[in-house]
Amino acid sequence: MRLLLICLGGAVGTAARYGVGGLCARWWGAEFPYGTLVVNVLGSFLIGLIQQVGLTTLAIPETARLVLTIGVMGGFTTYSSFSYETLRLVEEGSWLQAAANVVLTTGLCLGVCVLGLALGRVVVGWKGGL
Repeated sequence: MRLLLICLGGAVGTAARYGVGGLCARWWGAEFPYGTLVVNVLGSFLIGLIQQVGLTTLAIPETARLVLTIGVMGGFTTYSSFSYETLRLVEEGSWLQAAANVVLTTGLCLGVCVLGLALGRVVVGWKGGL
């Protein structure tokens, strides 16, 4: 049953990724992979928050935590797309955009994951350090 729920969560995350990607392309254009950047940043924040709360309290049951992190966030975040889109930019000669994609994705995703962990610690009243 847990595996089925994780798979269903992956379908939800994939649908959300498709929707966010479409919105980003409509809002900001398709010349830069904004959709991939947005889902990776948002997904990094959410996985930090969910893991912190789920692993340090009983607020998120184990199965729900796995569905949300492995399933939903696994379907939502797109590092394979990030890799391909960055290499596509390089092949097109858009070195500055490729570098921006690497720096922004890496920096923002790590940064918001820290914020997610910190928010999770505030939510659960955790007293340790990062």
